[in-house]
Amino acid sequence: MSDDPKANGGAGNPAIDPTEQRPIWSDDGDAPFDMGDDPEALDSDKPIYATPRPKKAKRVKKEKSASNETVEIIKTVVFALLIAFVLRVLLFQPFTIPSASMEPNLYEGDYIVVSKWSYGYSKHSIPWSPPLFDGRILGKDPTRGDIVVFKLPRDNKTDYIKRVIGLPGDKVQMIANKLYINGAPVKDVVVSRAELADMFGPRPVTQLRETLPNGKSFMTQDYGPGGDLDDTPVYEVPTGHFFMMGDNRDNSIDSRVEMSAGVGMVPAENLVGKAEIIMFSWSPGASLFNPVSWFANLRPSRFFKILD
Repeated sequence: MSDDPKANGGAGNPAIDPTEQRPIWSDDGDAPFDMGDDPEALDSDKPIYATPRPKKAKRVKKEKSASNETVEIIKTVVFALLIAFVLRVLLFQPFTIPSASMEPNLYEGDYIVVSKWSYGYSKHSIPWSPPLFDGRILGKDPTRGDIVVFKLPRDNKTDYIKRVIGLPGDKVQMIANKLYINGAPVKDVVVSRAELADMFGPRPVTQLRETLPNGKSFMTQDYGPGGDLDDTPVYEVPTGHFFMMGDNRDNSIDSRVEMSAGVGMVPAENLVGKAEIIMFSWSPGASLFNPVSWFANLRPSRFFKILD
C-alpha cells in the first residue's frame, strides 16, 4: 500500500476510482461542473467552476420571440380588416348625409346605417364597384316608399340617397305642386306651416304627410307653388329601373331631372342598400379636428331613430 492518502481514498476508505465518480447536480437540474473528458480532473488542485450559460442564445431567443409577436399582431389586424370588409359588403354600411334634399326625415349631419342584403348584391355592393359581374345576386326589388342609397347613374360612383316613388312600369308626374302616380293624385295632408330663412332669404315652408298607393306614409317638405319641378312631363319608368325623389321636394335634384344633369331613372344594378336607422347626428359645424365641436353640435334627439 502507498503512503499517499489520495491513493487509499483517505484513512479507512477504499481507493476511489475517478471513472466511477458520480457528478453533483444543481437545483436547476444542470451539472454545475465541467470536467471535460479527463477523469483525473477530479484529482486536480485547481478549482472547478460552473460553466456559464451562453448569453447569445438568450438574445436569439428574445429576438425570435419579438418577431413572432409582430407576426401575430399583423395577423390579428389583417383578420379584423377582413371581417370588417365582409360585414360592410354583406350586411351593413354607414353613410353620412351631406345635404338637405331628404328633409324633414334626414338632415345634413345624420349618420345612418344601410342594410346591404335588402335588395341583393351587385358590383356596387363592393367598394370601388369592381366589374366582377353584371346584374344582381339574390336580387329583390325595393318597395315603393323605401329610402334607398344608390350609385348615381351618370358616373356609377357617387352615392345618392332618395326615396323610391316609381316602380318599373309606373307613370309619374308632378302637376301644380302635387304628385301623381299612374294618373291618380297621391294623398297628402298639411301638418305644419312656417317660415324658413335660407340662402334665398325667408321663405314659407309647408310640411305634409304623404301616403303612397301602397299605404306607405311619411313627411315631405315643400316651399310652395312655382318651383322648377312643380310641373313636369309624365315619366314612364322602364323595366329594371326606379324613379327616385327627395322628400324636400323643392330642394332635390332627383329623377325629375334627366340623367345628364340630375339622376334620371336608376337601374336596379345601382342600388346599394336600404336606409334603416339614424345612429348619430351632428348639426353642421362639427369638425373632425375639433373634439369640442362634437359635443357642441350633437343632436341627441335624432339618435337611434328608425327611418320611415
